Amino acid sequence: IRWLLLLQVLVSCLWLGHSEVVTSFEKCPQFFYQETTPNEALTPQKAAWICQRYNNQYHFATLYDRNRRIPVYSAYIYQPGCDEVTTPESWWFVEPQLIDKSSLIEMERESIIIEQHRFTLEQIKESQSVLEDYSNLIGLVRGHLNPSGHHRSDDSKLATFTLTNIVPQDSSVNKGAWKKYEFATMAEKSEGCRTTYVITGAVPGNNYVASGRVNKPSHIWSAACCVMDEEYMKAWAVIAENDKNEAQDLTLGELEEKLTEFYGGQEITLFHSDCPRE
Repeated sequence: IRWLLLLQVLVSCLWLGHSEVVTSFEKCPQFFYQETTPNEALTPQKAAWICQRYNNQYHFATLYDRNRRIPVYSAYIYQPGCDEVTTPESWWFVEPQLIDKSSLIEMERESIIIEQHRFTLEQIKESQSVLEDYSNLIGLVRGHLNPSGHHRSDDSKLATFTLTNIVPQDSSVNKGAWKKYEFATMAEKSEGCRTTYVITGAVPGNNYVASGRVNKPSHIWSAACCVMDEEYMKAWAVIAENDKNEAQDLTLGELEEKLTEFYGGQEITLFHSDCPRE
C-alpha cells in the first residue's frame, strides 16, 4: 500500500509539471509592468491563467473565463509591426491545455488536434470557444483583444490568432472606432515610450451567441502604462460599448472606476501603483 501511495504521488507531480495553465502568471510575468497583474476582482468563477505559448516561446498572457468562453483580458508589450496579418480560418488556434488532462503546452490548430485524435471537438468545446461558434454571427466579428498589428515578429503576430484571445465584437466598432484607437491613437500616445505595457479586456454582457455558448461582452476596454525613463511615466485608457461605433478616451483611474462599477463595486486595479491614474 505504501508503494502504491508513493506511485500515485509521483504520477501526480509529473502530471502537474506539464500544465501551463496554473493559478497565476508565474511563467510569463514579463507582460505586466513590475510583474504586477490586475487584482482578483476581475477573476471569474472558472478561470484559466494562460501563458500564451507558440513555437516554443511566450508571446502574451490571458486570463480566460471557461464558463463564458471569452477572455477577461490579454496582457502584452506593445511593439507594433509594419502591418496586420490575416490567416485562413483553419489556422486559428485553440488551447489544448484548457482540456482536462492535457499535456500539450502550446496553442494548436483545432483541425490538427482532431486529426491526430488527441481530442474530439466535443472535448475542446467543453472549456473554450471553437471555430463553429463564430461561423454564423450577424453583425459581429472575431474581435482580438491583443491585435496582431501590435507585434513585430511573425510568431507573435500569429500567436494572437487563438480563440482564447477574441470575443464577439460589434463589426462597426471593430472596423471603426476601435481600429482607430488600436492603430492611430496607440501610435500617437506611445511616442517617446521606452516600453508600453498593455492590458485589453472585455466586460461580460447579458447576451450570448452560438446557442448560448459564448458571451457577448457589453464593453471592450484597453489600458496602457508607458515607461518613458526612470523618473517619468504616463498612462491612458479607452472603453467602447459593444454595440456603438464610439470609443471613449479615459485616464487609467477613470477606467478602473468604471470597471469597479461594472464588477459590482469590487475595487479594480489594473497596473502597479507607479502607473499614473490621472
